[in-house]
Amino acid sequence: MNRAARPPRIGVTLGDPRGIGPEVVAGALTPDADLAPGAPPIAEFVIIGPPDLVPPALRDRPGITVDPVGRWSDGDDAAAGRVSVEAVERGIALALDGALDGLVTAPISKAAVAAAGYPWPGHTELLRERCGVDDVTMIMGAEHTPLGGPLRIALLTVHVALRDVPGLLDRKLVERKSMIAADALRRWWGIDRPRLAYAGLNPHASEGGLFGDEEERVLGPAIRRLNETSNFEATGPYPADTVFRRCISGRADLIVAPYHDVGLAVLKTLAPESGINVTAGLPFPRVSPDHGTAFDIAGRGEADPRSMRAAIEACVRFSRATLNERSGSV
Repeated sequence: MNRAARPPRIGVTLGDPRGIGPEVVAGALTPDADLAPGAPPIAEFVIIGPPDLVPPALRDRPGITVDPVGRWSDGDDAAAGRVSVEAVERGIALALDGALDGLVTAPISKAAVAAAGYPWPGHTELLRERCGVDDVTMIMGAEHTPLGGPLRIALLTVHVALRDVPGLLDRKLVERKSMIAADALRRWWGIDRPRLAYAGLNPHASEGGLFGDEEERVLGPAIRRLNETSNFEATGPYPADTVFRRCISGRADLIVAPYHDVGLAVLKTLAPESGINVTAGLPFPRVSPDHGTAFDIAGRGEADPRSMRAAIEACVRFSRATLNERSGSV
């Protein structure tokens, strides 16, 4: 396989200034993290955020530059929300202009973003709108789990109330989200013919209609349609309390879950230090660590950088794949 002509350029935002974002970025990009062995380096990094928040260990390190966005000394939720969003919007603009090949985002506070007057409940919705795409699919995952193989989960619905989920599920949603996820598996993970397994919405995947009809009315027909028209394998729906083993045991490449917690409870239990969040469907790879701002431990030196490190490594890998695809390397 030919390498891309140059190392990818990865933007890294610092997240909410009151959280652990700057700490985990520093921990993930310090020399002992061994993220860039050999020559040439595997990536160049652009730290995006208030310059006074950039960790000292990163300011003069070769291969790292700073794109200053905003300033921070102290402030309330609204001020923190503005600084957080401004950095993400700057990263998006750089990526859309081709100055960055991928974007890694440190955690932001949804409450702070709302206090600042922004309408988005999270990174995913902000990225979708600013990139001008019709839809995206959130893929959460860990390439290594204590039980064996990787676990990857695509969500059909994300930041919505649980009571609204049944009304949002329809065949077009399932098909659209699935195709976006399968394309990401092909392009970024290098899986030529992805295998997607679907979790049911109801207990026991409705037990033949005893506990709801979404499996028979929505999920089943969508799965059959995808197998007829798409270049990937779709199976299920399976009961949600057993389906995740199919991915861990190597019988599926990704689990499609109908709502947020049914998928993420499993991932965050099995891989709390190495989970990542990938936004599939954007013009560029975007990855984040699978944890929040952790205000309670910020500044204590207790923040674990492993999830951020996994996010950066994944973004580098995905960005290199995209560069190779554009250059025609095989």
